[in-house]
Amino acid sequence: MKMPTRELKESPQTAAEGDARAIEHLKQAIARGRHWYLALLEAIKLWKSPQEDYKGRHYRYLIAGEAFDWLLLAERLIEEIDQSVPEKEKINLLFFDQPPLELSREEFKALIGPAKYKAYLNYLYGVLAEEALIAAVVDEIRKERRVLGINKEDDIVDKAYRRIYGEAQQPLLDSFRKEKKYPRRKSITLSESKEFTYWLFQYRIKKSERSRLASDIKKALAKIQRDSAAKRKASRL
Repeated sequence: MKMPTRELKESPQTAAEGDARAIEHLKQAIARGRHWYLALLEAIKLWKSPQEDYKGRHYRYLIAGEAFDWLLLAERLIEEIDQSVPEKEKINLLFFDQPPLELSREEFKALIGPAKYKAYLNYLYGVLAEEALIAAVVDEIRKERRVLGINKEDDIVDKAYRRIYGEAQQPLLDSFRKEKKYPRRKSITLSESKEFTYWLFQYRIKKSERSRLASDIKKALAKIQRDSAAKRKASRL
């Protein structure tokens, strides 16, 4: 799934200029009457920086140079037009992944651009689906234990990791940090957690047989569909 993402790998000066154009386009498009969501996606297409520090927060939009977290960039850009975005629509998009307009895959791809769309697919399968796979296996183990009358929960995540990757979570995290030359810490940031999840996805791809990969992605996508249905229901409340 590796692909070029030159749009998010510009020089700092070029990236800053591109980001400024993106923000200006966003504001002007809305002022001309463009729907805020469409203007937002167009601004995402123009955006250049893979990460930035803004108002005391670090935003990392491109993970491992390949996976594009478009909703994180959407959150950042919405801050520029906060008064133009209905609160309910903002909450539905950022917390429930429910956009205010129905767009086809091709329409969404055209608005954010082919390169960012491909990088978004890397994020979808390498981060979101991998998180869903882990959650689905945790659910499986929990159900198995419930049938046996076992209520133990403290080792359930490690058991899920062993079932998926063959090792517990901490040794895998240690290997990831060693490979990336990151310091060993007791805690993990959200940004590092996403990169670790993408690393786990690549680790699993290398280690698993094709039939196992197909089974895993089916399980992950089923979990995503269930969660999406629950989010849609919650967003209507």
